Amino acid sequence: MNIALIAHDKKKDDLIRFALAYKPIIEKHSLFATGTTGKRISEEVGLSIHRFRSGPLGGDQEIGAYIANNKMDLILFFRDPLTAQPHEPDVTALIRLCDVYSVPLATNMGTAEVLVKGLARGDIEWRSIVRGKEE
Repeated sequence: MNIALIAHDKKKDDLIRFALAYKPIIEKHSLFATGTTGKRISEEVGLSIHRFRSGPLGGDQEIGAYIANNKMDLILFFRDPLTAQPHEPDVTALIRLCDVYSVPLATNMGTAEVLVKGLARGDIEWRSIVRGKEE
């Protein structure tokens, strides 16, 4: 499974804590992230992660292209709904793409936990069937 990890600046610490807590589950999968978030996850959590460009330089759009090409199976986008800055990734486009391609997306830690626990139980394996039809 391909998993994207994205976080607005004020939510990066939350995503790091989440990745530490669920490292035994998510390390079994191919991980992708926007630049700064990916660097922090790699350095602070010790996970192998493919880094796209940072959000302001189009990293979220690169993830969107993976979604549109059915190459992403799960998105964890910890967004800051109160103080997100103009330079930060816009979750709206990713939500639309995830809805079009039936890709599970969490925008907060509570939903992310449910999805990752489902991933551990094999409840999201249907994505490999969907991806296989597109290849």
